[in-house]
Amino acid sequence: MNIALLGFGVVGSGVYEWCRDREDLHVRRVLVRSEKPQIADIATHDFEDILHDDSIDIVVEVMGGLHPAYEYVTAALKAGKHVVTANKALIAAYYQELTELAKAQGKALLCTAAVGGGIPWLVNLERVKRLDSVQSFCGIMNGTTNFILDAMHTDGSDFSEVLAEAQKLGYAEADPSADIDGLDIQRKAVISANVAFDACLSEADVPVFGIRSILSCDIAAAESRSRICKMLAFGEKSASGAVSCYVEPCFVPSGELEAAVSTNRNVISFVTELTGKESFYGQGAGRYPTAYNAVADCADIIGGVKEFYTSLVRDVPVDNNAASHPYYVRFSGSDEFLSSIEAEKCGEGVVTMPVPVAKMHAWAAKAKEADPGVFIAGLI
Repeated sequence: MNIALLGFGVVGSGVYEWCRDREDLHVRRVLVRSEKPQIADIATHDFEDILHDDSIDIVVEVMGGLHPAYEYVTAALKAGKHVVTANKALIAAYYQELTELAKAQGKALLCTAAVGGGIPWLVNLERVKRLDSVQSFCGIMNGTTNFILDAMHTDGSDFSEVLAEAQKLGYAEADPSADIDGLDIQRKAVISANVAFDACLSEADVPVFGIRSILSCDIAAAESRSRICKMLAFGEKSASGAVSCYVEPCFVPSGELEAAVSTNRNVISFVTELTGKESFYGQGAGRYPTAYNAVADCADIIGGVKEFYTSLVRDVPVDNNAASHPYYVRFSGSDEFLSSIEAEKCGEGVVTMPVPVAKMHAWAAKAKEADPGVFIAGLI
C-alpha cells in the first residue's frame, strides 16, 4: 500500500525509516513545512497533492495539534483513505465525530501510537473485549512525569532541577505544561475509557491534578509510608454502568508494579471480569517506539482491519464520586473542609479519610486560589 505522511518530525521520520525497507508499505508523499533535502522527491507543502492522489491508501498523521490536523484527517476520510494517527489531542477532542465518520466511510481510523507510544495498549483492549468485559484500567501513561518523580525519589533532586534535566534530554518540551499539569495523560485516559467502556467521554469529564507543585517534602511523605509517588490515570465501570475516570498523583505501595517503573517508561493495566489483571510495559514515547505502533497500524490495515477499536460510541453517565480513597494533602493555611476530613498528620501535610474523587478534585481546584502550591496525592 502507498502511504502519505503528514509531518516529518521525530515520529514522522521514524515512520519513514521503518517503511523504507518494507515491500508492503511505500511512502509516496510527505507533507512538510520546511525543506527536507533527504525526501525532496516526495515532499510537498500542499495537502491537496495528497488528498487528490488516488494511489495513496493510508494517510498517517504525525504532525500533532488540533488544527490543521482535524481538517486534514476529516478530508482524508471523506476522500476514502484510511487514517492512522499518533495525535491524542485530536482523537480526544473529536472522538465521536471522527469514529463515526470513519465508520460511515467504511475506512479504518487507528491511533494505537496515541496512547502508550510503543506499548500495544489499545489493540489489546480491543482484543480482550472480544471475549471478556473490561472492569477498570490504571496506569502510568506519561514518560516525562515518571522520569521526574523517579529522579526525585532516587536522587533526591528538586522538581525544578529534574524538569530542567528532562527538557535537556528531550523528554519534556520547552513548555512542559501538558505533561506536568496532566493534560497529556488526561487525553490518553479519555481515549482509553471510551475504548474500554464503549463510552464517549470528553476531557471535561476527567478531573486532573498534576505535579507542578510537588516538593521534596511530598516525596519524603510518601517514603515515610513505604510508598512511591506516581502519576496515574484511572478508569472504572460500576455495576450500574456509570464510569469514573480521573488523573492524579498517587502514593503507591512500594511492592506494587507501578512503583517499580523507572525513568521515562510506562505501564498500563486493565482488569477484566474473567482473566483479571493484565499489564503492558514499555517505552511510552520516542521516535521508534511511537513509529512502531503507527507502522503496525498500517500493517493491520493491509491485513484487513477496517474498524476502530470499538464499534460502540455511547453516552454513559460519568460519576467520579463513585471512586473514593484517602488523600495526602499539603495546604498552606486553614480550611474548614480539610479539617473535617483530616485523619492524621503526615510530614508537612495531612492524610485524609476516604474522600470521593470528584469532591477532592473540586476542593483542590478552588484551594489553588488561596495556595497555588497546594498538592494532593491519592493513597491507593
